[in-house]
Amino acid sequence: MATNLKPVLPGDLIDLTNCDREPIHQLGAIQPIGFLLALNQHWIVERASANLHDFLGITLAEAIGEPLGALIGDTAVHSFRNRVAMLRGADAVERIFGCSLRDDMRAFDIALHVSGDQIVIEGEPAAGEHGDATNTVRSMILRLDQTADLPRFFNEGARLVRGLTGYDRVMVYRFSQDGSGEVVAEAVKPGIGSFKGLHYPATDIPAQARELYRRNLLRIITDVDATPVPVHPALDPRGRPLDLSLSILRSVSPIHIEYLKNMGVRASMSISIMVDDQLWGLFACHHYSPMSPSFERRSVCELFAQMFSMRLESRERKDLVEFERRARDISDQLLGAVASDETLLNDPDWLGSILTSAIPADGVGVWINGSHAFWGQTPNAEQFRRIVTQLNEVSDGRVLATDRIGDVVPGGESFSSSAAGMLAIPISRQARDFVVLFRAEMIRSVSWGGDPHKPMEYGPNGPRLTPRQSFAEWKELVEGRAKAFTPSELRVAETLRATLIEVVLRMADEAQRLRQAANERQELLIAELNHRVRNILGVIRGLIRQSKPHDGSLESFVKLVDGRIHALARAHNQITDDHWGPAPLHALIDAEAAAFLAEGPTRIRTHGDFVLLNPQAYSTMALVIHELVTNSAKYGSLSDSGTVDIDWRRSPAGDLLVDWVEQGGPAVVPPTRKGFGTTIVDRSVPYDLGGEARIEYLPAGVRAYFRIPARHVHDGGEDRTPTIKFPRPALGHPVAPPTQVLGGQRVLLVEDSLIIALDAEDVLERLGADRVTTAATVDAALEALDVFEPTLAMLDINLGDRTSYPVADALDARGIPFLFASGYGEQAQLPEQHGGRSVVQKPYTIENVARALDQLLTSVR
Repeated sequence: MATNLKPVLPGDLIDLTNCDREPIHQLGAIQPIGFLLALNQHWIVERASANLHDFLGITLAEAIGEPLGALIGDTAVHSFRNRVAMLRGADAVERIFGCSLRDDMRAFDIALHVSGDQIVIEGEPAAGEHGDATNTVRSMILRLDQTADLPRFFNEGARLVRGLTGYDRVMVYRFSQDGSGEVVAEAVKPGIGSFKGLHYPATDIPAQARELYRRNLLRIITDVDATPVPVHPALDPRGRPLDLSLSILRSVSPIHIEYLKNMGVRASMSISIMVDDQLWGLFACHHYSPMSPSFERRSVCELFAQMFSMRLESRERKDLVEFERRARDISDQLLGAVASDETLLNDPDWLGSILTSAIPADGVGVWINGSHAFWGQTPNAEQFRRIVTQLNEVSDGRVLATDRIGDVVPGGESFSSSAAGMLAIPISRQARDFVVLFRAEMIRSVSWGGDPHKPMEYGPNGPRLTPRQSFAEWKELVEGRAKAFTPSELRVAETLRATLIEVVLRMADEAQRLRQAANERQELLIAELNHRVRNILGVIRGLIRQSKPHDGSLESFVKLVDGRIHALARAHNQITDDHWGPAPLHALIDAEAAAFLAEGPTRIRTHGDFVLLNPQAYSTMALVIHELVTNSAKYGSLSDSGTVDIDWRRSPAGDLLVDWVEQGGPAVVPPTRKGFGTTIVDRSVPYDLGGEARIEYLPAGVRAYFRIPARHVHDGGEDRTPTIKFPRPALGHPVAPPTQVLGGQRVLLVEDSLIIALDAEDVLERLGADRVTTAATVDAALEALDVFEPTLAMLDINLGDRTSYPVADALDARGIPFLFASGYGEQAQLPEQHGGRSVVQKPYTIENVARALDQLLTSVR
């Protein structure tokens, strides 16, 4: 890799002031887990690592200057030549697993690449794993594809890498545009704390390191205390060091070693996540003891990371397309609403809600003709005035966005606690009126991943070389800044600006006509209101004058008038709820029944199709039904244990025929005098509506008949009144687990298959387990007992060439309930000590695991 970085000279003190120019790709050494040979174009050895004898039994003096064929067998040389011929691209690396260099030598895993004009060969002792990499990665990708959103996608990626490699901590680390980063997901072993949510300044991963991550997708450090092995000679005849940018064994920067030591990390691995050919982030793996996954397993991780990157790129593009589509829909909705109602621009709740649905923000300010309105978290009125004044000076009529208001508004940093970033959308031709979206200061949106003030011991390269101190430095770097607005959000804002201006101009042209039309409508409404008020006052006056109680008491008079006026009020409410339009007949009857028969409204039974009455007929029938219900409650069937049936139907001519039938009450005696109530029943429908009315006082009960002319009646289609329905789950909704049998439980799962273990974890979590820790080996499970302290365990019987019985013994000794799992199910042969234990048959399902664990917990209660 060509570089113009100034090298750090041997006598220089390595600290953060020169970290960005440290030549980390030219350190001239490798890690001691393998060896390195550098050949010229004639396949003559020109350089070699000092530990060559440890692996090949050849000294440096015996190797340098010799043809490769003199050191290893012809078969291996032929294989190497073929692989070098297959290299395509400047950053290509070829791999050979289990390669035999000579008959008298153990096998090696080999990596080959070209560095400048030299061929670099690196080797590690072969692990001999030879797993099914294709199916492993395919299964891992299937699990990724089943995640519902990006946070779950990141978490699942971290879980899968940790399950594959066994590192104590695996993080998904995402870079921002300014080079700083954030831990967006992690999978950790219990008891070691969390880094999730922590942010780090760009200096934690210098620019040249990010460039190497882009070129060389996987980087491993097996032991921070290991002594680097030098490559000899350090310089070629032209004085150039060996460029180890693509090396799999390259030694480590002392600054990075110090950083890891200050965290207590003894081994690490980083795998690049590339999106659109750019470094999106890393899988960052930490281990608290030396750790050296095989070259073959690291290659599987690299392949998974490439597939992960492709899936991530696809999801981000899909999310971006969906975001812009949804934003356009929201924009259309906003524009359509504002076009019909200009006052919505002054409604901060409505405008803030719809704008932040299109472009995420913490607050919205609107400035129109010197007036302002706010929604959410914004500067105060005086600060907003200063912002608008400055915008009018610097705005050129286009959208203006900044992640630090202080860069645009002098003194703007003083109110960064209220709003640090803004996106200003001009909504007038001369850019005097604005809609401004505000975003909060970035550090106020961050969750701490742990106590930032936790005391720690620092190394010789300074106290800043720890993640929590990095977080503190990141805070200092972003104070007064907000999350930047993305190019996609700016495109949406430009669309809003153009269309809003068009709508505002059109509304300005029509303003005079609209005001005139509004004045005419207002005069009409006032006249209509005066007419209706006079009519209502006349009706009330007549009710008062005609409502003479039989006993002449004031109390009876008030009660009688009050009931009739309330009947009118209930009818009026129903009519106005329907915007002075037709209202349903059965709603009127229901209201009267509820008013007079609170303890038994079902004693009034209705039968008939859904019909609507116009306002005049509805008010008239309200008084008629009120009088019938009142009289029945005093003297008729409703005064005793009887019932009333109200039936209605349409005649062939379209008139509405209504029958009132009382039954089951006391014997009816015709009245000796005709009061105002009887007059309402007899004469209201004929007089007010031009219909017919008839009432009969039969001994078995009062009967009344009414005919309401068709011009007062509407079918109305389906019943529009709300009804109560029993809730039922909608099709396609997830089905809940059989029962939350594991609430409050900490479960130890022992399972040696990664994919099966992940499925079992999901089942246990769905069953309500508070925490689940997985172990793949007996040793790991026994260690988890001390750290995790489970309350319940599920043990796969067969763990490779061992069984989980030692774990069962330990659980039994501690009194922790557990059960076994096996593909043999209940036919599994258990030792005598555990002969009575339950065995869950694989594959795990939520039903069989729930049933078995429920029985287990019931038996120990």
